[in-house]
Amino acid sequence: MATRDPLTLALVYGSTREGRLCDTLVNWAAEQIRDVPDFALQVIDPRDFDVPADFPNAASASVRQLQNRLTKADAFLVVTPEYNHSFPAILKQVIDVSSAAWKAKPVAFISYGGVSGGLRAVEQLRLVYAELHAVTVRNVVSIINAGDEFDARGRWQSVEQKVRAEKRLTQQLAVLRWWAQSLKAGRRRPDFAAVS
Repeated sequence: MATRDPLTLALVYGSTREGRLCDTLVNWAAEQIRDVPDFALQVIDPRDFDVPADFPNAASASVRQLQNRLTKADAFLVVTPEYNHSFPAILKQVIDVSSAAWKAKPVAFISYGGVSGGLRAVEQLRLVYAELHAVTVRNVVSIINAGDEFDARGRWQSVEQKVRAEKRLTQQLAVLRWWAQSLKAGRRRPDFAAVS
């Protein structure tokens, strides 16, 4: 049963690389989330914003739009590849130019890569989000050798892998929902300003 006040879940692209597999995974995740009660989905793609390579002294209109969209979110699901044992620079810049938007909100991950399934990127992101007073959830959907898991049309090659990923995502979303509801209530407390 859906709540009257749905939680805004931001599904965030972690890559802007040409030919990115991120599109396939975001589309798959969005299909699953649309059937989940209590979540109102918004997709945030850095390609839709003029995220500067340098850190701006003053936010441009495009950066303010990005900040506003992230601020409205109650929870985040970040889809990130692992590049050279870490996460992409564009994702760090998105986080940095909108650091206040993540405060006291839960962040979950779908990661992908080679043999590590992107988990090294996730572990580094946990350190970044901790500094922003965000809560990262333990459950991760990790896709090992992701380039081999999907056909040219973005469909899973293996039914077994698809079912496994769907099960993990369902579990992850349940945990994310709990944290989102709890932290949303916490942000309404008068002593929330003490979280700095």
